[in-house]
Amino acid sequence: MRSPAAGSLYAGFRFPAEVISHAVWVYFRFPVSLRMVEEMLAARGIVVSHETVRQWALKFGQEFANRIRRRLPRVGDKWHLDEVAIKIAGRSTGSGMP
Repeated sequence: MRSPAAGSLYAGFRFPAEVISHAVWVYFRFPVSLRMVEEMLAARGIVVSHETVRQWALKFGQEFANRIRRRLPRVGDKWHLDEVAIKIAGRSTGSGMP
């Protein structure tokens, strides 16, 4: 369920808030062009121009970019390795290596 603030943010737009937010999210989350976002929406039966997506990105994009940036890994986050291969006395050892 949408909050009243979210509904008012998209009030007056021709497309539902879900379509606008999805288009803007895709544009900022993945390395795709405005025309690719237009094609992705068209594949789902939503006809919208790349210029409209650009205008949505200008209006709503900063908030999406901020949310995505907050979720990216930070320094100090834990990282785990799947495999380790090392050389000892010139000979390779590790998983899958003789």
